[in-house]
Amino acid sequence: MSDVSFTPRAASVTTETALTRRIVIGVVMILIAVLLFAPLIAVFAEALRSGWAASLEGLASPDAQAAIRLTLIVAAIAVPLNAAFGIAAAWAITKFDFRGKALLITLIDLPFSVSPVVAGLALVMLFGTNSWLGAWLIAHDLKVVFAFPGIVLATMFVTFPFVARELIPVMMEQGRAEEEAALTLGASGWRTFFTVTLPNIRWALLYGVLLCNARAMGEFGAVAVISGKIRGETTTMPIMIEMLYNEYLSVAAFSLAAVLALLALLTLLLKSLLEWRYAGLLAATRRH
Repeated sequence: MSDVSFTPRAASVTTETALTRRIVIGVVMILIAVLLFAPLIAVFAEALRSGWAASLEGLASPDAQAAIRLTLIVAAIAVPLNAAFGIAAAWAITKFDFRGKALLITLIDLPFSVSPVVAGLALVMLFGTNSWLGAWLIAHDLKVVFAFPGIVLATMFVTFPFVARELIPVMMEQGRAEEEAALTLGASGWRTFFTVTLPNIRWALLYGVLLCNARAMGEFGAVAVISGKIRGETTTMPIMIEMLYNEYLSVAAFSLAAVLALLALLTLLLKSLLEWRYAGLLAATRRH
């Protein structure tokens, strides 16, 4: 009896008909167009409704310039600090066994479950004049609430999980073998980190930093509570957009919103490039 070879037919993961799948995909694409692309188009259309000159004039105002500058400065401070915290937290969780590890992971996820407005209010209660810490700070001429330090703290609180949450799964998958081998060969802790750990997590780190930066620039709730919305001093771009829109300065508001949207789109593009790059490296590693 001769052997009969055949190629088994690939089993479908769903039992729906082709028409049903097309309908579902079509509905999803329509929802994406309505919820994502339509608002973006509306923002840019409103920003340019009166022409480029009016849009640039709105962006050139002192208040808009101050909001852009403050947003970039806050992101430049909060993102590196959260990156350092994320690396340290991921290193501790994945490389060491200690009591309270589950609690630490829960605390890292806390900003995801707490409303940003509640976070901002908690910072006001902690550093405001009604608390002993706030009174002590004010007595020593150190302002946190309704000042630049409070904006940085609020931004750091709502953004600090992003880097850690991107690094923890990657470092767990890699394990501890390479670091232990480097330490056995005589490498110091810092040398092991920079020559072994950091190259292995660089793409996940960049990915987390991009997400952290996008959230830092777009944060509204916590910053709105603790900043006091002092025009030209403590107004970030999202807050300034709201203030301009409430004052019926729609061209200036949408022009500033367009700048923020462009920054978000740039972040999305860099995120996609990193995902593509990381997927290519992962596929090449598996082939070898």
